Amino acid sequence: MDHVPKTVQDIKNAIRNIPDFPKPGIQFKDITPVLADAQLFAASIDLLTENLEPGSVDAVVGIDARGFIFASAAAIKLKAGFIPVRKKGKLPFSTHEQSYELEYGTNTIAIHTDAVKPGSRVVLIDDLLATGGTAEAAAQLLKKIGAEILEVNFLIELSFLGGREKMKGYPIRSLVVY
Repeated sequence: MDHVPKTVQDIKNAIRNIPDFPKPGIQFKDITPVLADAQLFAASIDLLTENLEPGSVDAVVGIDARGFIFASAAAIKLKAGFIPVRKKGKLPFSTHEQSYELEYGTNTIAIHTDAVKPGSRVVLIDDLLATGGTAEAAAQLLKKIGAEILEVNFLIELSFLGGREKMKGYPIRSLVVY
């Protein structure tokens, strides 16, 4: 097996573009080839956490559902806890909820009210920054429970959708930008 360090370009090259999925006009970015390649997956976690030292973060927060993959692996690397932000009705304990706008309608995400202690240092990770609605709602939930957001990191950013604008005030990093 080749042990050459993988780069952002290697990750970008592995992401498949699936036209017209899940509906006509959408160019879906399929990350499963990155996940299936142990070196690319490890490199993506290394790159998503490169500014952080183990012990410098109390928790890594992942957004339902693909964000869980990257955030949980990052949490292990950073020796931190993992906190899920889930769709409304999926968490079993007392929650705070935040609604956000979709192209047609709204959605709501939730976090446990005791997910972190006030002042906890957290990193928010998701696979994709598109319009920014979900990430902004997750950041608002984290602020509601008193977390200090150190970084908001994404594997992919679709810059033409303007999600970064909704996330002003947060330190954002995206590995692959389209």
